[in-house]
Amino acid sequence: MEYLNLEKDITVFYVTASSYPEGVLAAHQQMHGYVTYNEKRNYFGISAPDKTGTIIYKSAAAELEKGEFSKHHLEQFVIKKGTYIFIDIIDFMKDIPAIGKAFEILLSNSNIDSQGCCVEWYLSQSSVRCMVRLKDNHGY
Repeated sequence: MEYLNLEKDITVFYVTASSYPEGVLAAHQQMHGYVTYNEKRNYFGISAPDKTGTIIYKSAAAELEKGEFSKHHLEQFVIKKGTYIFIDIIDFMKDIPAIGKAFEILLSNSNIDSQGCCVEWYLSQSSVRCMVRLKDNHGY
């Protein structure tokens, strides 16, 4: 487990999966239908339980040019700045369950932000950074 200090908020646009985990791939495919792949663009998966405990999953991307998502009328989400703990997974497509296992480890930390979410930051087409925000006063 490593630490990352996200120095500023990241605003992303997203589509919500119809279900979790079954609808995740379709949500990513829908998001990639809005914009062509660009290695300079930041892509994310964001998940958190709702009030009933059901996991809500969002496939998200950041704009490269201001307003490029406006024609799609997508909702926005802000990935909050702060300190995150993370685990990188290389070649995640060869071991998709490794993402869930990484989040199990990360969520066992007693200093996680209870208002936070699980963030998958797709660093490339083969690598993903699984990260969870810590409380502002985490004191590690």
